[in-house]
Amino acid sequence: MVHVFFHEPRIAGNTGSAIRLSAVTGAPLHLIEPLGFALEDSKLRRAGLDYHDLATTTVHPDIEEALAALPESRVFAFTSHTEHSFADVEYRDEDVLLFGAEPTGLPEEVLAHPRITAQVRIPMLPARRSLNLAAAASIAVYEAWRQQGYPGGA
Repeated sequence: MVHVFFHEPRIAGNTGSAIRLSAVTGAPLHLIEPLGFALEDSKLRRAGLDYHDLATTTVHPDIEEALAALPESRVFAFTSHTEHSFADVEYRDEDVLLFGAEPTGLPEEVLAHPRITAQVRIPMLPARRSLNLAAAASIAVYEAWRQQGYPGGA
């Protein structure tokens, strides 16, 4: 399964929803500090419902340690600053789907990181700023899982 990386997420509810996404798809969630909330935040708990124990969630102190956890993986950075569609990627097990913080997206230094395989975007109508972080992650995870034939899914 693919791995979901949230780089410096700010909104507890989005991360809670991603925990739920991890639980129902098997896609491990990696949170890269600093976080804009405490892991005990009630909004995080509420959005994740009772799925926290069913999800695989890892917290990393920085992008370097997060990427070092999956040294052979391809890394797809999601950004609105490219024309390459996420749907054109043929996803493989252990690929990384990297998303930035809600208000800003991925910073330039992360987008330029040598481990980034490609920058990709989720198509939207013109003159729209961005998708909700948890919604974007869900779209990407389900596309990757669909391509792989939903292994383990019922």
